[in-house]
Amino acid sequence: MRTEAVSTRAWVAVFGGLLGCFMAGMNVHVTSAALPEIRGSLGASFEEGSWISTAYLVAEIVMIPLTAWLVEVFSLRRVMWGGSLLFLLASLACSAAPNLSSMIVLRVIQGAAGAVLIPLSFQLIITQLPASRMAMGMALFSLANSVAQAAGPSIGGWLTDAYSWRWIFYLQLLPGALLLWAIAWSIDARPMQLALLRRGDWLGIAAMVFGLGGLQIVLEEGGRLDWFESRLIVGLSLLAGIALTVFVATQLFGKRAFINLRLLGHYNFGVASVAMFVFGAATFGLVFLVPNYLSQIQGYSAHDVGVALIAYGLVQLLLAPLMPTLMGWTSAKFMVASGFLIMALGCWLGASLSADSAANVIIPSTVVRGIGQPFIMVALSVLAVAGLDKAQAGSASAVFSMLRNLGGAIGTAVLTQIVASRERLHSARLHEQLNAFAPAVQERLGANPSTWLPEQQQSLEGIARSVRQQAYLMGYSDAFYLACLALLGCALAALLLRGRRVG
Repeated sequence: MRTEAVSTRAWVAVFGGLLGCFMAGMNVHVTSAALPEIRGSLGASFEEGSWISTAYLVAEIVMIPLTAWLVEVFSLRRVMWGGSLLFLLASLACSAAPNLSSMIVLRVIQGAAGAVLIPLSFQLIITQLPASRMAMGMALFSLANSVAQAAGPSIGGWLTDAYSWRWIFYLQLLPGALLLWAIAWSIDARPMQLALLRRGDWLGIAAMVFGLGGLQIVLEEGGRLDWFESRLIVGLSLLAGIALTVFVATQLFGKRAFINLRLLGHYNFGVASVAMFVFGAATFGLVFLVPNYLSQIQGYSAHDVGVALIAYGLVQLLLAPLMPTLMGWTSAKFMVASGFLIMALGCWLGASLSADSAANVIIPSTVVRGIGQPFIMVALSVLAVAGLDKAQAGSASAVFSMLRNLGGAIGTAVLTQIVASRERLHSARLHEQLNAFAPAVQERLGANPSTWLPEQQQSLEGIARSVRQQAYLMGYSDAFYLACLALLGCALAALLLRGRRVG
C-alpha cells in the first residue's frame, strides 16, 4: 500500500488529540496507587473509595456519546478546547477536595470534561490520517493509553509518598497547556450551529443519563444494601432498565438521534465493540484492584505500589510501536485473539493468591496482561473501523469509546463487589471451622474458653485476623479467575471477526 503524505497541521492535531487521550486516561489510573491514602484522608471505606474512580468513569460514559453531537453544534475546536480547559480547572479543584462527597462531585465534572478528549482523539486519527497510516495512528492511540497506565500509578504513587495525594492532580497542568496550544494552532474554527440545540434529542439524552447513572449506582451500592432486598436498588434497577430501553429506542428509531447505534449492526464493528467492552472491564477493573491488594494485603506504601506497576505500562510502551509492523505480517484477528489469550494467562497467574503472593506474583501477572493489551488495542481498533465511512467517524469513535469505558466502570464495580462479597462468604466458611469451640483452637489455647487468659484472647483475635486475610486472598483470587474466563471468551469471539492484513 502506498504511503500518503500527511501535513504538519494534521500531525499536530493528531498528537494534540493523543495528548488529550493521555490526560483523560491518566486520570483514571493516577488515583490507583494513592487510593488507600485518599480513602483514609477523606474517611471512606474500601467500597466507598471505588467511587473516586467510578464517578470519573461514569461521567465519561455519559458524555462520550454526546461528543459527536456537541461537535456538530459547537465545532470540534470549541468542544475540545472548552473540555480541556474545564478539565484542568476541575483537576485543580480535586486537589483541594475536603471530603469524599466533594471529591466525587469534582471527579464527575473532571470526567465529563475529559470525556470529549477520548473519542475526539480517535476521531482525529480516522479523519486526519489516510488508510495507509491508520495502523500507525491506532498504535499511537494504544501507546497514549499505555503511557497513561504506566505513568498514572507510578508517578501518582511517588508524589503521594513524597508529598501528598493532592499533588497527583497537578500532573495535568503541563500537558494541558500543550493541548490547548495544539488545538488552537492545528484545528480550524467552524461556525456554530446553535439551532441544532432546539432540535436536540433531549428525551434520548435524559434517558441515557438516568439509565447509565442508575445502573452504576445499582452496581456500586447493591452489595452493601443486600441487592434486591433494598427498595432503593429495586427502584433504581427499574429506572435504569426503562431509561436504557428508551435510550436505545430513540437512537435506533428516532429522527433526532445524537449517536448512530446502527453502526453496531456492521459485523466487525459490532463484534469488536463487545470485545472492547470486556477488555475495558478487565483492564480498568484490575488496575483498580491490584493497588488495593498490594496496599491492603501486602502492606505496600503508595510509592511501592507505583514502582510495582511500572513494568505493567513499560512493556506496553515498548510493544505498541511494533504493532503496525506485526499487523503487516499476520492476520489482525489472530493478533486480537492472541492478545486476549495472553491477558487471560496473566489473570490466571493471579488467580491462586497466598499470603506470600506479593511482587513475586502480581508483577508477573500484570506484565503478562500488559503484553497482551497492545495486541488488542491496535488490531481491534483497526478492525472495528475498517469499511466504515469517514462521515461516521464521530459516532463510531463515540460508540467504541463509550463501550470501553462503560465496561471499565461496570468491571470496576463488579470486581469490587466480588472481592467484598466473596470475602464475606469465605470468612463465614472459615469461621465455621475455626471458632472458640473448634477442637484445633481449644487444643492450641486451652479446652475451656472461660479460663482463657488475656494472652489467649489475643491469640484468638490474631486467628480471626488471619482468617479475614485468607478470605480476602480468596476473594481477590476469585476476581482474577472471573476476569480470566471473560477474556478467554473474548479470545474465542475474536476468531469470528473478519480478519485482514493491514499494510
